[in-house]
Amino acid sequence: MLELWLSTTSLGFTELPYLQVPFAYAPQVGVGVALLVVGTSVACFFYLIRKRCLDPKKFKEFKLIKKTQLSSNTAKFRFALPTPTSVLGLPVGEHVVCRGKDEQGKEIIRPYTPITLDSDLGYFELVVKMYPKGRMSHHFRHMRIGDYLPIRGPVGRFRYSPGQARAFGMLAGGSGITPMFQLIRAILENPKDKTNIHLIYANTTYEDILLKEEMDDFAMKFPDSFKVYYVLSKPPEGWNGGVGHIMKEMIQSHCPPPAFDIQILRCGPPVMNKAMAVHLNALGYTSQMQFEF
Repeated sequence: MLELWLSTTSLGFTELPYLQVPFAYAPQVGVGVALLVVGTSVACFFYLIRKRCLDPKKFKEFKLIKKTQLSSNTAKFRFALPTPTSVLGLPVGEHVVCRGKDEQGKEIIRPYTPITLDSDLGYFELVVKMYPKGRMSHHFRHMRIGDYLPIRGPVGRFRYSPGQARAFGMLAGGSGITPMFQLIRAILENPKDKTNIHLIYANTTYEDILLKEEMDDFAMKFPDSFKVYYVLSKPPEGWNGGVGHIMKEMIQSHCPPPAFDIQILRCGPPVMNKAMAVHLNALGYTSQMQFEF
């Protein structure tokens, strides 16, 4: 008998148990083991060279390489990572903190959630709604290609793991869609993740709906896993979605009912978040079933 001991501790793995094989098959097994070890080494090498760029303690600067106007007051900003194989290193569910200067030149810090995942190599993207009197909005509004944005992270209390809930109900308003979109992408783009998603997304006008094309595409590709219901307070003529604000009856109709294995996530303006908490409590969703970004 020939005993073989496989050790990949140099790659950061635990040693594998030895194999006992009949001596007559030793050459074939030896070759197979060699290929296994080489293949593992190569895979680990390519994983390790995907540099993770975030630092939770200090700000690092990233160069703006593309700016796409989505509406009159909203744009998508693409920032380059150090190398084409770099990943941002942001766990799904968490966000980053961005630093800029307001109109008076005073430093301002605000949280944002990228809409990209670590499967997007070499860059990350932020969708930013720029308000007329917003202090950080001023900074983004005046950013030009080639400018640098300081960011720090990961930050946040919510970190997603596949299977942590049977289903998510999502209540989003305005730019509060970005953390939801990040999670939606992570779930739907993972073939092994069977989590169901029910999104209610509220805005003022049709033009205010962010990432609508992407979400409609997801709804078409994954009809059994993802459903979206749009609500507008100023709908256009012929609108067949929700009208007004997100009400208790809408949540009952479009979100999973209270259960130990569901979670309801909410993200929007403070007034909306407060109203949603009242609705959810009245419908019987416990505090353990709710999370506010």
